[in-house]
Parts: sequence; C-alpha cells; structure tokens
Amino acid sequence: MHILRHPRNALALGLLFVVLAFFYWAAPYFGNGHVDPTGITLLVALGAAMSLMAYVLVSGSPRD
Repeated sequence: MHILRHPRNALALGLLFVVLAFFYWAAPYFGNGHVDPTGITLLVALGAAMSLMAYVLVSGSPRD
C-alpha cells in the first residue's frame, strides 16, 4: 500500500507548504508586524520541492 495512492495527491502535499507561506505572510501583515519575504519565498520553494519529491517517489515505487 502506498502512502499516496495517486501521484496527483503529491500536489496536495506541496500545497500544504504554500498555504503555510500564506499564513506566514498574513499574520504579521494584518497584525502590523514585520513581513519576512525570505521565509515566505523559502516556504513556497519547499512546497514545490516536496510535491516534486512525493511525485517521484510515488511514480517510481512498485504497484502493489
């Protein structure tokens, strides 16, 4: 049994980090704090890398 049954679910894994980046931006923006653009950029890049990694692992694993 695969952790991710379909490779399209890898997108959901990557989207998780993009949503976290949005909250990382929104919390200080609406709370009149300092927005850290570097952290937001790295979270979006992490989301892209995680979704690609999950897709590669799922598509390369044997079909049981």
